[in-house]
Amino acid sequence: MSFNTFGHLFRVTTFGESHGPAIGCVVDGCPPRIPLTEADIQPYLDRRRPGQSRYTTQRQEPDAVKILSGVFVDEVSGKQVTTGTPIALLIDNVDQRSKDYSDIKDKYRPGHADYTYDVKYGLRDYRGGGRQSARETAMRVAAGAIARKIVPSLTVRGALVQMGPHRIDRARWDWAEVDRNPFFCPDPKTAAMLGDYLDGLRKRGSSIGAVIEVVAEGVPSGLGAPIYGKLDGDLAGALMSINAVKGVEIGAGFAAAELAGEQNGDEMRMGNDGKPLFLSNNAGGILGGISTGQPIVARFAVKPTSSILIPRRTVDRYGRETEISTIGRHDPCVGIRAVPIGEAMVACVVADHYLRQRGQVGGPPAWPLPAAPR
Repeated sequence: MSFNTFGHLFRVTTFGESHGPAIGCVVDGCPPRIPLTEADIQPYLDRRRPGQSRYTTQRQEPDAVKILSGVFVDEVSGKQVTTGTPIALLIDNVDQRSKDYSDIKDKYRPGHADYTYDVKYGLRDYRGGGRQSARETAMRVAAGAIARKIVPSLTVRGALVQMGPHRIDRARWDWAEVDRNPFFCPDPKTAAMLGDYLDGLRKRGSSIGAVIEVVAEGVPSGLGAPIYGKLDGDLAGALMSINAVKGVEIGAGFAAAELAGEQNGDEMRMGNDGKPLFLSNNAGGILGGISTGQPIVARFAVKPTSSILIPRRTVDRYGRETEISTIGRHDPCVGIRAVPIGEAMVACVVADHYLRQRGQVGGPPAWPLPAAPR
């Protein structure tokens, strides 16, 4: 399994399994002299941490991160800062219950990667899914905390905008509400009914999918490159790499197919700050693969959890037809904890493109151009 690294100049390599002794990552390419302590990373991990409500898996992991390398105390400022060398991060696994998976060690869960891992490698770690598990994403969140420090004035926020058939009312969108409910939902009215909805699903032994929206503000214009280095292409790939994600869209996304040209194109005027002022943002902050300076808006769809109690037909690794029912501790909606993961992946991609842009052209080119000669 050789594809455990993403990014170009800001590179993240993760390692570890769900029921192994620990999970970790190595972050390459972080510039030096950026203040960084474990306290800068931990709040983001706490948002993703399992067992914080009855609506997520009850696995109790503190997810306490340790920085093993890549930092040093600056004698001038007295602060711990990055050195420019690889930053190694580690999180111990402390609450594995591998016996929960003994009944399905030879069976393939419908909708899960059990079969594809087995047919590719000839073996699979059935204990919580091993490397398939969303447990790995904790390290992406940790890396995302570092990425946020690289781009000046960058803000990345995410929210759950749909669970099953229940969509939020965007007229009630309140970013402050996201941290006030266990669903990361920006609509207080929708959030109030999601608890009963999920309780019903859990009692049936079922699960449900969700749609997450991530908004990155403070992204400078000019990030990304034409053709094969598109910012939106890398964002789509990064978000698609998250466990259980089956669809990604930028800006208006698939809804753009319903718009006429005069509706879809974001008209421009000159703002008081001397920069273009866009009158809408159907492009999601990216045109031709290059950032416009508007907020980058991305959404991704997360499928229902495959580990459910309802019995289903399947086969085992010996080619026999059988039934499967999954006991253990699982999220009835993995989309809930996908919010901080999506934020982290967007932050990592933006940081990577920021460093690429800085390396290629240095500072931003002069704009607007002087008046054309007469």
